[in-house]
Amino acid sequence: MALGLLLDIDGVMVTSWKALPGAVEAVTELAELGIPRMFLTNTTSRSRGEIAQALGECGFDVDAEEILSAAKLTAEYVASTYPGKRVWVLNEGPIAEDMSGVELTEDPSAAEVVVLGGAGPVFTHATLSKVLEMMLADVPVIAMHRSMTWATSGGLCIDTGVYLEGLEKASGKKIKAIGKPSPVGFRSATELLGLEPTQVVMVGDDMHNDVLGAQAAALIGVLVRTGKFREEALRALQRDEFGPYPDHVIDSIADLPELIAKISGT
Repeated sequence: MALGLLLDIDGVMVTSWKALPGAVEAVTELAELGIPRMFLTNTTSRSRGEIAQALGECGFDVDAEEILSAAKLTAEYVASTYPGKRVWVLNEGPIAEDMSGVELTEDPSAAEVVVLGGAGPVFTHATLSKVLEMMLADVPVIAMHRSMTWATSGGLCIDTGVYLEGLEKASGKKIKAIGKPSPVGFRSATELLGLEPTQVVMVGDDMHNDVLGAQAAALIGVLVRTGKFREEALRALQRDEFGPYPDHVIDSIADLPELIAKISGT
């Protein structure tokens, strides 16, 4: 069976931009097999070029063009849906180079569209209050992703999804999210790989955004027990015999080559 790979980065390959044990070797082994791959990430703290550089410093051989980020996907969506509109991006990280095709402004009062990226110090009381004010004035608000947390060497940090729920409840309006678990990212990645969704394996540490989101889009889901993985959350799924469950669970990406060989029948 011909397979393609979608790999999450943070929590699967690295944590705080340090390679996880066995990750470099596993990614290298899979590359040597010639398996088509993309790196699908909700990371918004760095541009695709910066991500590729950081991965290179960890020992991975990854090209920026292989990285499909939430910022890039969001830019493509905004450029096609709101062409020519001025966009205010609230994000923790320099990602302007991935927002090509979008007219950016740093002045919220001049903005015709708001884009929320990754959470961090820029998500202040004042700025989030401004976002709410703009939502109530019918200014479109788009989120790069709905991730609730991300893993760091110092522990879990809350992410954009936590704020989205409050903004939606306060405004009575929904915020469209583009990155995982939206099918937009999974569909774009499978198209770039030139494969059917059922031929593509998505590997992630976020059970809902990465794995179950991929499975809902007809991909094969693989959950790793690293990064933001929590055993109690997996056990909760096991207790619900009628709910979704990861297709495969492995201890880490180091076990991925063996699993891929099993799935493909090689």
